[in-house]
This record gives sequence, structure tokens and C-alpha cells, in this order.
Amino acid sequence: MSAMEVNIDTFEVLVLKESFERLVVLDISAEWCGPCNILEPIITAVAAEFDESEFLLTKIEAEDENMKIAGRYGVRGFPTVIAFINGEEVDRFHSAQTPDFVRDFIDTNLDKIS
Repeated sequence: MSAMEVNIDTFEVLVLKESFERLVVLDISAEWCGPCNILEPIITAVAAEFDESEFLLTKIEAEDENMKIAGRYGVRGFPTVIAFINGEEVDRFHSAQTPDFVRDFIDTNLDKIS
């Protein structure tokens, strides 16, 4: 599963509305960010282990108009990964993490909708 790219115009539909159907995890990152570049292949590989009917990985580049999304959710550093269920933030983490951490993050949040 590769991350679905979202932006300020598609955020409401692809993240918030979709989170009423399944867990949506949003990776807010920046191209110039070292930890973001470390996390991206890890979160993508771990996401591929999960059923797409239960979980959607999305990504937004923190630039230009998209920074409004980062501001809306009080993001203070990159990467910030936020889990959404039923249109609401339910969990988050910051910085690069291990595959086990990311897997546990997804599992824990999937349990919230089961």
C-alpha cells in the first residue's frame, strides 16, 4: 500500500470523511526533513501489511496552502503522524520511528474501531 497523497483541497474527503469507513493515518511531512525521509519507507512498508479495507495511509506535504492543515492540528515538527477515526484525531506520534512502533501504532488504533 502506498500513501495516498492529499492536499488542502482533498483533505476533508480523503481523510476526515474516509475515517468514518476505516482508520485513516495521515503522515504530515516535508521534503527537506531528514526524519521524514527516514520514516516514509518504514510507514509505507508497515502499511502494506494491513488490509486496505480497514486502514488507509495518507500523506500531505507541509508546504504552501497545506500548512493550514498542520496548523489546524497544532503540528510543531515533522514528521507528525495522526490517526483519524470518525472524523476525529484519536492518536499521534512525532519523528522517525521503528517498524515495530509504527505497527503497534496502527494496531492500537485499529482496535479502537473493532
